[in-house]
Amino acid sequence: MLILSENDILNAVDFNDLLKSAENALLLQESGEFFMPDRVHLHHQGNVQLIMPAFANDHFATKLVSVYPGNRKLGKPSLYGTVILQDGHTGEPLALLNGAKLTALRTGAAGALGLAWTSPRNLETIGLVGAGVQGFHQALFACTVRNINKIAVFDPYHKDIQGFIRELSAFLPEVKITEQKNIHELLNQSEAVITSTTSLKPVIPGDVSLINGKHFIGIGSYRPDMREYPDALFKQLSAVIVDTPLAKKESGDLASPLKMGLIREDQVYTLGKLISGKVKIDDTQTNFFKSVGMALFDLEAAEIIYSRAKQKQIGQEVEL
Repeated sequence: MLILSENDILNAVDFNDLLKSAENALLLQESGEFFMPDRVHLHHQGNVQLIMPAFANDHFATKLVSVYPGNRKLGKPSLYGTVILQDGHTGEPLALLNGAKLTALRTGAAGALGLAWTSPRNLETIGLVGAGVQGFHQALFACTVRNINKIAVFDPYHKDIQGFIRELSAFLPEVKITEQKNIHELLNQSEAVITSTTSLKPVIPGDVSLINGKHFIGIGSYRPDMREYPDALFKQLSAVIVDTPLAKKESGDLASPLKMGLIREDQVYTLGKLISGKVKIDDTQTNFFKSVGMALFDLEAAEIIYSRAKQKQIGQEVEL
């Protein structure tokens, strides 16, 4: 079995590989040629353990993820994970991958595809709400699909925004990255806004004048009790784009508006339908892409990382 660390993964693939893997996952979902049981959520003492399996093609993958929100106070990541890739015909374990890095990369790729398919090509400014690991990768991938020249950052809970900006600037030296004092300043300076928080209440204000005409990418809310977006946004939308239909149940950013009648079920489309040409939207209007993630993203990312690592002889082979 091949063991692939964070550095191994980064050396094995580039962002274009990961964007392609995310697109493959979305199109695979549309084809129906897969088996992906609902993810298992195990809640204990305010923490969450997720178990995410997916079967397709010649492989299957299982991801184990732990989400410990209190880790920030300890100076540790709030998310840890492991992905096991196995042969789909024999069950043989092929690779054990750093799941935290794979998750950050594949989520960044999914968010970037959402941005690419719901916003104009000439979009140049984005706002980033949430200066954590996910926010960092969302910014990197967004700059891969759009010619971004300015990023506004806001996170009232992050103790070292300037440190975050310095680290991000090292990867994006040609992009002007600035800290914003409040969410209103960020919205005024951004054409698109990416949220990656664990908030239980909207981080975007319900001021229609600040919302209209902007493009929103929601990453943070993955439970029915979590919301990043206000009711006012959904009243402005003709369509909502999701990575998976499960988002309608798993995220409070969709479950609540649907229950309240702010949007209808027939207004919610998967991103795969946009990519395949089955659905079209007006990218000049107010648009919202909501991602909760799915195991197919992990499977497709693990496959391409494993393939590239074998080609480049990266990683450590071990006998179980």
